[in-house]
Amino acid sequence: MDKEKSLLNYDVKILLALVKSLQGSRDFFNFLLRNGYPELAAFSNAVRGDIEALKFLMIEGYPTLGILSNAIDEEPDAMEWIAKKGDIFLIKFSAACRKDNDALQWFKDQGAQIFVYMITEIRVVLRQQLKDSIFVWYKWH
Repeated sequence: MDKEKSLLNYDVKILLALVKSLQGSRDFFNFLLRNGYPELAAFSNAVRGDIEALKFLMIEGYPTLGILSNAIDEEPDAMEWIAKKGDIFLIKFSAACRKDNDALQWFKDQGAQIFVYMITEIRVVLRQQLKDSIFVWYKWH
């Protein structure tokens, strides 16, 4: 069963809690989880690389958030699915998270500051994941 709604349909305060969860705040993660937004809690963890959170999104009726997380990680099938869906928000959001500055500018031009903030924080998460993976690679090679 598909229960999801677009990120555009959440109150800005809930989106701010999502950003804080993306930053690694367990308090905000728990707030989302306990106040009726398990999909946003799972999305924040999926973006941070949690496979179980990604599975939750796919199984529990929030596939677009799961696919968005994968598109942010440059998974080709997810990027293709989003392109075929034709949802300009998803296309621009995933591209902006992948360092497409024109896509980020689109959000700025729309006055969508909460999404500019969210994208900026997702970029920080992705940068840290890259640093961590390089460290592990060098440690074992």
